[in-house]
Amino acid sequence: MGRMRLHGGALPSKAPQGIPLPGRPPELTTRRLVLRGLRLDDAARIQKLAGERAIAENTLLIPHPYKDGLAERWIRAQKDQYRKGRDIIFAIVPRRGKRLIGIIGLVLTEKHSRGELGYWIGKRYWNRGYATEAAEAVLRYGFETLRLHRIWAAHFGGNAASGRVLAKIGMSCEGTRRQHVAKWGKFEDLVGYGMLRSEFEARSGR
Repeated sequence: MGRMRLHGGALPSKAPQGIPLPGRPPELTTRRLVLRGLRLDDAARIQKLAGERAIAENTLLIPHPYKDGLAERWIRAQKDQYRKGRDIIFAIVPRRGKRLIGIIGLVLTEKHSRGELGYWIGKRYWNRGYATEAAEAVLRYGFETLRLHRIWAAHFGGNAASGRVLAKIGMSCEGTRRQHVAKWGKFEDLVGYGMLRSEFEARSGR
């Protein structure tokens, strides 16, 4: 799912102003998962999972094939973006097993108090509810800890599974940008979802 730079693409030339973040990424826990900061020793696992064509075809910026050395460069770049308060990216790791199964995170824009949610889950781990569980935790962190005003996400029109994940965590479908981006020579629709902090708080009974 997603179109974000958390998938390994080039950063924009003028990155948005960042949001103050703690010295190191927090660790978020759910019933089955631990969401933790990236480590360089995650690189081989990221390359293996993100290197599957099914992952690349559903994201804007993941390349295929996924070349040697790209994951290491991306992890280093994400650490720099975290220090600048622009991205917060988590490895998704089951409590049982301890091996990375995907990536999730927020691209942050301080000026608008906004975060863009993006994620991918390794194909062999699809249809187990991991994306929903991880996305709920990151949504909660974004609103309760970072105090963001709005969190949004987008998926390719053909990736209905990601739309179901976003709907399950309470985000509202906000419309479709028709043939808004090009992937592998084909123009793709982008379906947008969003949630305001006030909506999150109402949904949480606050």
